[in-house]
Amino acid sequence: MSSSTRTFRRSSSALAALAGAALLLTACSSGGSGSDADASASGDATTAEESTSEEAAAEDGEWPRIVTHASGETEILEKPLVIVSTSITLTGTLLAIDAPVVASAATSVGPLTDDNGFFAQWADVATERGVEVLYPNLELDLEAIEALEPDLIIGSIVGADSTVDSYDQLAEIAPTVMLDYGASSWEDLAVVLGEATGLEADAAAVIDEFDAYLAESAAAITLPEQPVSALAYNGADGGGIFSATSPQASILTSLGFTYVAGPDELADTVRSDVSFFTAENLPTALGEAKVAFVVSGGDEDAAALLADPLLANTPSVSAGNVLPLGPTSFRIDFYSGTQMVEVLLAEYGN
Repeated sequence: MSSSTRTFRRSSSALAALAGAALLLTACSSGGSGSDADASASGDATTAEESTSEEAAAEDGEWPRIVTHASGETEILEKPLVIVSTSITLTGTLLAIDAPVVASAATSVGPLTDDNGFFAQWADVATERGVEVLYPNLELDLEAIEALEPDLIIGSIVGADSTVDSYDQLAEIAPTVMLDYGASSWEDLAVVLGEATGLEADAAAVIDEFDAYLAESAAAITLPEQPVSALAYNGADGGGIFSATSPQASILTSLGFTYVAGPDELADTVRSDVSFFTAENLPTALGEAKVAFVVSGGDEDAAALLADPLLANTPSVSAGNVLPLGPTSFRIDFYSGTQMVEVLLAEYGN
């Protein structure tokens, strides 16, 4: 399985062709002659048309529909065709389920992005689909959103890309759905996004694909000593240990790892997906982990953690069990989640 998702599309033209063929066969096979035969053919054709119409309605789902989300409930009148994302984190999951995203917020250009400020793990997919930069540097631009005349806006209530404070203004432009990606796996987010976009089948398909990959990978991994923790290491500023419900922990536990989070009572800041600890409290927070996974880090970050004198006596550092999960592991979606599993397979695969 590659790091880019397959496209799960249904062919409406093929369905239409099959429906037409079914009507033709029905008419030709009707017995009798004259008006009786015509009436029979007409009745059968009407029945087939009604059946096809019902199938199409089932395929498109029922509209309007009400979607419950982190900021309340939103009524969506019809299947969205023009979607904008104010959350660069959620854009990856929208792309994975083949949602018609026309523009996404972008962050500052850096090592984790392409030249547009889109996350590297899905930037090529966005380029292929013609996704535009909604606004750069995560600086909310309501006029730019309104100019695109979207029929659905997707946003987040957490993180640097949060637009929760502007929810009311966004909702005046178009139906708006706000999600907490810190407290949910990308799979859970895909289910809600599938409901909001009418792409439930696409969401289910990509989740099934990823789950199959996790199961296959779990069978191929020899686990190291347990438990493990995942953290964003910030040197003299301490670090953030990801919660047991974070997307990173979800992948690890799905692969068979036993996960332990840091004690929130020692944390300076607690968020739904990560708790931040000072440099002085980080050794205690990492005290149970036999392996430390460095999120959004490479070999240099792992080496810096191993060389930190304050962490020298923690089990993971003293044993040299520190593994970087790669630069894309900070924000988990289908694409970066796949890349994170690939890193773990390379290290622990049989």
